[in-house]
Amino acid sequence: MKNIVTFTLNPTIDKNSSVDHVKAEDKLYCDKPIFEPGGGGINVSRAIKKLGGSSLLLYTSGGFTGKKLDKLLAEEDLNKKAIEIKAETRENLIITEKTSSLQYRFGMPGPEINDQEYKKIFKVLNGLEPFPDYLVISGSIPEGVSDDIYAEMAELAKKKKAKVIVDVSGPPLKSVIKEGVFLIKPNLGEFQDFVGRELKNEEEIKEEALKLVENKSCQAIVISIGAGGALLVTDQKAEFMRPPTVPIKSKVGAGDSMVAGLVLSLARGDSLKNSFHYGLAAGSAAVMTPGTELCTKEDTNRLFKKMVKNRL
Repeated sequence: MKNIVTFTLNPTIDKNSSVDHVKAEDKLYCDKPIFEPGGGGINVSRAIKKLGGSSLLLYTSGGFTGKKLDKLLAEEDLNKKAIEIKAETRENLIITEKTSSLQYRFGMPGPEINDQEYKKIFKVLNGLEPFPDYLVISGSIPEGVSDDIYAEMAELAKKKKAKVIVDVSGPPLKSVIKEGVFLIKPNLGEFQDFVGRELKNEEEIKEEALKLVENKSCQAIVISIGAGGALLVTDQKAEFMRPPTVPIKSKVGAGDSMVAGLVLSLARGDSLKNSFHYGLAAGSAAVMTPGTELCTKEDTNRLFKKMVKNRL
């Protein structure tokens, strides 16, 4: 199997709890919280492990929260390498209202990263031995960090012949595709923000996605459309796939699980088409789990087999 490295610039500890009612200005007495490691690349690596694969997780870690994050990741027996920074790693709050089953997600800004730490990140990445076959760049960037950081990473990785998979949004996405990468995976909302207009149907989505492939911004693009499925566009084809209907418990982690399934399948030597389907199966499996839990191997494989059978 080929090597996978995931990178998380702005990791977090997700603090999950629940309460009977969410009401403004009242004291709300929550249940005992559960702490989980979070952030794009971290969740991708966690999902890869759940699917029976392996990866190296590269991430920043700072302060008391960073030490706690290190411990949580060690408890999951993940192959990891922390890049120490001075500022405190962030912590997010996720509250589920029991009466409605609605989930409220409060994301905090990330830590400051100084110039020396910025250089350290690239030194560590450049020094990876062996350098990965696939580099997954996923998640937000802290305030004050250049929007070009992911583009600089992509440039470095491409020089070392790695295939770069990107799951970011906003200005960092616009910057990184100028460099040109192997694959990007926005959701429909992120893609519409990128193109600057609402896309009314599948044909309009395909048309805009194909523009990115034709101008070498990426070799492939996967656009997730929630319960509606996902679209794969390359210079060879455009394929829309709707996953089997599943009971939805939580949509948190579906995108990260999808990236995990896709890159793991590619690293195992599968075709892009099969990897796209396996990623979609992993994303669908994730919505079947409660809270911030990710996909399971059993559900992913079952859904994938069903999708393969349906396309025959």
